[in-house]
Amino acid sequence: MARVRYARSPRDIEDAKQALREADAGPVRLLRFRYETDPEAIAAVVPKPLEGAPESEVEIVVVARGSARATPFGAMIAVRVDYDGVRGVMPISMPWDDEGAVRAGRERFGEPRKRAVIEFEASNDHVSATIARREVLFLRIGGRRGAALARIEWTGTSFSFKAFPAADPAKDFDHDPQLVRSDWRFVATSICRVEGGLEIWDSPFDPIADLPVRRLVSGAYAEGRFQRDARVLRPVPGDWLLPFLHQRDDAPGVRGVDV
Repeated sequence: MARVRYARSPRDIEDAKQALREADAGPVRLLRFRYETDPEAIAAVVPKPLEGAPESEVEIVVVARGSARATPFGAMIAVRVDYDGVRGVMPISMPWDDEGAVRAGRERFGEPRKRAVIEFEASNDHVSATIARREVLFLRIGGRRGAALARIEWTGTSFSFKAFPAADPAKDFDHDPQLVRSDWRFVATSICRVEGGLEIWDSPFDPIADLPVRRLVSGAYAEGRFQRDARVLRPVPGDWLLPFLHQRDDAPGVRGVDV
């Protein structure tokens, strides 16, 4: 009897679903920084129907697998937004260290994930992370571990757009993009302040430096577990997303807009 592995059996499909559930439920280490930037910069990167939140904040989260020896996994660089009375974030860049996770995040949730090199270091008194793409180092965050905080349950919401670029080159999209909402729940087993800072360098592939650091709001390091639920909220006109679609790809020739 011959076997064809370009098709999956029902058992293969169930095994893949189980592996996904186990990966989502595994222990993680999390380094999270927030900083204030210019409100004009926030407004320039947020598609309708989302709106930039009044705080004009950027959130940077680097996640590593495991509870003993941390292994880099992924990161999120996001701006704070409001939608329909809900405060959340919208990722503008999601560097990731695994090709499978990049594809899954882009295809399932419309997230702007891109393959990256992430270094994550955690010791008894210090924690830091760096992110580079296409051999360009563009972000470093971290510092000394400070006072321990009470154990927390952190909940958050992120918004992203699933897009359907057109097969016909005369069109922009085959179907209207879909606005996706993801709800996160992080239960910390330990958490502490991080007394340090962040450095952002210009990169033509990841122009995070276009959102300048005006004031550092907070830094924290935590260990715990994530849970995530996601759903599609509504379609949006393609014209609303088109100026921002390149965020999920490398587009070093983009001139940008003045703010």
